[in-house]
Amino acid sequence: MLNYTEFFNCINPSKTLNISQEEDRQYYIDFTQVRGHDSIRKLKHRISVLLRDKPSCSLFTGHIGCGKSTELHKLQAELEAEGFCVVNFESDEDLDTADVDIVDVVLTIAKRVSAKLEDIVEPEATGLRRLIQRTNEVLTTEIDLKASLGTSTLKGEVDTSKKSLSLSAGIASLTVKAKNDSQTREKLSQYLGPQITGLLNSINNELIQPGIESLNAKGYAGLVVIVDNLDRIDNRPKPSGRSQQEYLFVDRGELLTKLACHTVYTMPLGLRFSNEFGNLTQRFQYKPECLPMVSIRHRNGEDYPEGLAKLKQMVLARAFPQLTEAERLERIGEIFETPEVFDRLCRVTGGHVRDLLQLLSQWVEEEMQLPLTEATLEEAIIDRCNEMTLAISPREWELLREVRQTQKVQDQVGYENLIRSRMVFEYQERRQSWFDVNPILLEAAELND
Repeated sequence: MLNYTEFFNCINPSKTLNISQEEDRQYYIDFTQVRGHDSIRKLKHRISVLLRDKPSCSLFTGHIGCGKSTELHKLQAELEAEGFCVVNFESDEDLDTADVDIVDVVLTIAKRVSAKLEDIVEPEATGLRRLIQRTNEVLTTEIDLKASLGTSTLKGEVDTSKKSLSLSAGIASLTVKAKNDSQTREKLSQYLGPQITGLLNSINNELIQPGIESLNAKGYAGLVVIVDNLDRIDNRPKPSGRSQQEYLFVDRGELLTKLACHTVYTMPLGLRFSNEFGNLTQRFQYKPECLPMVSIRHRNGEDYPEGLAKLKQMVLARAFPQLTEAERLERIGEIFETPEVFDRLCRVTGGHVRDLLQLLSQWVEEEMQLPLTEATLEEAIIDRCNEMTLAISPREWELLREVRQTQKVQDQVGYENLIRSRMVFEYQERRQSWFDVNPILLEAAELND
């Protein structure tokens, strides 16, 4: 019989599946056919075939929680299988998402790339090391690497010799302090901002290009950098008055394309609805790839059984990873009181992967045993609906009714009010986007009326 506690731990909604690891791979479900568009296949083809020996820059976006990180791990695994060295990291581990500057992003990439290369080859990068040392001297920052990086304590400057400090640790001496201290972050931007072109040239000429040559000599096909969670940066205004997202991807977007390797950045979904989207597409050679929601019904309102079946397998794979899909279906009764209540769970979350796992996790916790009953699910749905409706204004209810009628979200105001707060989901069918209200909100009287 299924263990209650083990099942609860396997449906953790905050865990990103890394399918390069065997333990996570057994839980992975391929939603490609029921999303309406294969973004990952397109990104992989661009990197491994069309521009295999040339740098490329791609943007990847979608709803928060729809599975972007998992799909990027899939891209990493497939590229590594073709011989690429892939640096895939969550940018919010290094950046303060409330205050991000282009200098912070570039230094973070340099740190991650150098750390990866140090496991394979030893970058010389003499000029880049000197630049990092000068920057530390200008900032006059007392850096305790013993506390933050597990090495010796340095004051005032960074010893750039390879014996005492690696390049990645030298760069980290800047980025760690900058993330945790706004004054240091401002000084760093003021000093390196005017030198950003020179910084990029040093990173390309002394770190990335020699690194790729060394990788090629060891049989690697090339270098790919995936910067995840950059879509989570706040949209608050910068001192210039520009929103932080527009500053980074529009005003400074061209600089993001200048790295001499393949790069993939996650981009805030809201920029697709911004008046600046046209300017953004002029900065990047390729339009952003969007990961659509999992479709559980067609645009005309008819059920989409294939999408519903895939969502069910996502849940069942967490419970019975070693079984076939058919064998899992035979054991639904160990988790759910009836097959119908399982359907209800999948439908009410609208194909949003993380929302489904969050609601299921709440349901399991409140039920306190298996199988899960309809009564407890309905209570969890009422709680979730109540939480969401508390913050909805009369104007937003009007917008939601319009979406129900038109299946459209037409501008940045609509995005900010509806999509960012997950009140509305975007789907794709025959390469065309359409929108619908989060099914949880259809439980509310304001929409039932």
